Amino acid sequence: MEGSKLVSFGASKLVPNVQELAKQPIDTIPPRYVRSDLDAPIIISDPTLTPTVPVIDMEKLLNGDNMNSELDRLNSACKDWGFFQLVNHGVNTTLVEKVKDEIQEFFNLPIEEKKRFWQQENEIEGFGQAFVLSDEQKLDWGDMFFMFTLPKHARKPHLFPKLPLPFRDTMDAYSLESKHLAIKILGMMEKSLKMDAKEITELFEDGVQSMRMNYYPPCPQPEKVIGLMPHSDPAGLTILLQVNEMEGLQVRKDGIWIPIKPLPNAFVVNIGDVLEIVINGIYRSIEHRAVVNKLKERLSIATFYYPRFDSEIGPAHSLVTEKNPALFRRIIVKDYLKGLFASKPCGKSYLDVMRIDN
Repeated sequence: MEGSKLVSFGASKLVPNVQELAKQPIDTIPPRYVRSDLDAPIIISDPTLTPTVPVIDMEKLLNGDNMNSELDRLNSACKDWGFFQLVNHGVNTTLVEKVKDEIQEFFNLPIEEKKRFWQQENEIEGFGQAFVLSDEQKLDWGDMFFMFTLPKHARKPHLFPKLPLPFRDTMDAYSLESKHLAIKILGMMEKSLKMDAKEITELFEDGVQSMRMNYYPPCPQPEKVIGLMPHSDPAGLTILLQVNEMEGLQVRKDGIWIPIKPLPNAFVVNIGDVLEIVINGIYRSIEHRAVVNKLKERLSIATFYYPRFDSEIGPAHSLVTEKNPALFRRIIVKDYLKGLFASKPCGKSYLDVMRIDN
């Protein structure tokens, strides 16, 4: 396994901290945040008429009596939506509550303390925004704190090891718990697809985990900005914890943006581009975005899973047949990530680079 130097995949230009900006009285939004080029946030007048993201019960997936019907529901959710909310997931509730409280405290640190964790030159990890490649580029109305968390030797010495206590220990425990959950979910996907045993899970077992903590401050003109650009996740699997009960995550389905209402003690799970490649397009990574509101901040933490840096990804052999040829080319994960961080992904554009032109 390679050393941590291979985790430096690209850089993002330093940008102003939006949380600090939002503390000032603002009459007009600074031009770099105004997004007239994007669909306006949707106001749902009647939530009862809006389709909702499926809910999957992990206990039922593990229970022999209900397993087959819940596997069918999982299969449908992954095919039709690429997203689901996971309940009864088995991750310690006390730990999840500690994560929520301590992420809030971390973002509320004085700006001088947070600057110790700022993005450094030629790095994407730390406080800032991702994929900012020019000084003219439009910005999101939100801040992120991003870092690679597993394998442990990939942790940057100035980030994870220097997090304040008890936050560092909490995130260490959460990192491992969420890794185990990811492998369980991937194992259930193998079963629902009737694949060769461990064809996916072995690929991810000793893989790479990264975390992106998101802070979306209130905005006086929320219809003019975007919290996070429409995109599909480049990872294999994403497990999202919505830290507070604010809505903001929206999924594009059939050309419409559908809001995801946070369920208590649930994770939002979604298919990423790498998994779409491995599953040869049977499950698809879906575009999603984050919108902001006028009155209250929103926080979330997304945990991403990739195979090992030195492993090769491509369509799983058991899913490629004469009738269903490979849709994507094969590539080493570190090369995939270097290409990703050197670009500005928009929608599913980066996945399109991987397609085989039949």
